[in-house]
Amino acid sequence: MSETVNTPPQKVDAQAPAAAAIPVVDPRLLVREQGFAGYLTEFKRKIKGGELGSIPVVTGLIVIWAIFEITTGRFLDPSNLSNIAQYIVGPGLIATGIVFVLLLGEIDLSVGSVAGLTAAVSSVLAIKQDVNEGLAVIVGLAAAAAIGALHGFFFAKIGVPAFVVTLAGFLGWSGLQLYVLGNTLSLNNLSDGIIYNLNNYYFSDVAAAYGLATVAVLAYGYSQWSQRLRRKAADLPHRPVSELALRTGVVAVLAYVVAFVLNQEDGLPLGLTVFVAVVVLASFVLRRTNYGRQVFAVGGGVEAARRAGINVVWIRISVFTISGFLGGLGGLFIASQSGVADSNLGGGDTLMLAIAAAVIGGTSLFGGRGTPWSALLGILVIQSIMTGLYMSGSSSKAVQSMITGAVLLAAVVLDSVSRRSQKAAGRA
Repeated sequence: MSETVNTPPQKVDAQAPAAAAIPVVDPRLLVREQGFAGYLTEFKRKIKGGELGSIPVVTGLIVIWAIFEITTGRFLDPSNLSNIAQYIVGPGLIATGIVFVLLLGEIDLSVGSVAGLTAAVSSVLAIKQDVNEGLAVIVGLAAAAAIGALHGFFFAKIGVPAFVVTLAGFLGWSGLQLYVLGNTLSLNNLSDGIIYNLNNYYFSDVAAAYGLATVAVLAYGYSQWSQRLRRKAADLPHRPVSELALRTGVVAVLAYVVAFVLNQEDGLPLGLTVFVAVVVLASFVLRRTNYGRQVFAVGGGVEAARRAGINVVWIRISVFTISGFLGGLGGLFIASQSGVADSNLGGGDTLMLAIAAAVIGGTSLFGGRGTPWSALLGILVIQSIMTGLYMSGSSSKAVQSMITGAVLLAAVVLDSVSRRSQKAAGRA
């Protein structure tokens, strides 16, 4: 009879198989620990997965500038670049507001009319009604924000499609713009007044441009450093100091080159300062605040956002309010640039250019993807094409429209292909 030997049960580590099967840290986060090879692998992965970011628009902008510099020989002159910086302000501000609406996957067709109406209201109050110009500007901007909120109310609360609401607004506010202007249909800006100076005032002291560039570099470096400290404190992969120094160095070179170019002419334009400040503020709100995350969440999926407890109605109304306000602000800068508030301000071209700028810059028409910087890059591309064609002797509006339309179509196709690639890679 054999003796049965009782062996003690082996202790099984339930975590071991899981640890062996699943990496402890997401491989994508290890890229910074692998040096240049890791960054190259990460870049290839993003391209394959359709995460193109600003690469296409920046590449396109470099190509456009190179072509027009070769064909004209003076496209990159400081005087021309300074003029481009002045022209992009008004449409760029309107495009920044459009970015917020596109992030929801919606459209705002009324911003052109709101821009024209804001300029008309402010000018009529200041010139015909003898109201203090500063107060007139505030009233005009308040009216623009109220109009945006009204559009948002009909869309979010009543359930009318945004396309229909804002199309009705496009027609209605254009009519009100004509009514406010009266029989003259045009009012010249007050000489050396607030509206006049919005897009015509320059900080001529060279210290202004270099000082702003220094502030921008220090702010960028501080934000990168504080982000590194937060991730390190949370025991998450963080950027090495060498990478922070390289990034800050690149930003410094760009900032000081722009300051140098502007100082070769009239100095730092007030309009460009306001535009960049609005873009930085909007980017901070969307990337760093709970409100911004909720906007992206609603744009990514309304039902999921609602189930997560997000007040979808409030987000939608507030986004259209922002769009209306920035549309009105852009209208004041356009009136400043043209010298008048007339019936043509905010017409079809203004609306189309603003939407095209946001899309060309990289904001998705399908919602949930884009940044305010895409408005700046997009309007820079459009204005560069228009200015380059004018300098090349092809100032025909037909040619400009065809080329801008082709660029817009290319941007939309790229967006669609990129989104499809992300879905195939399981990232959308």
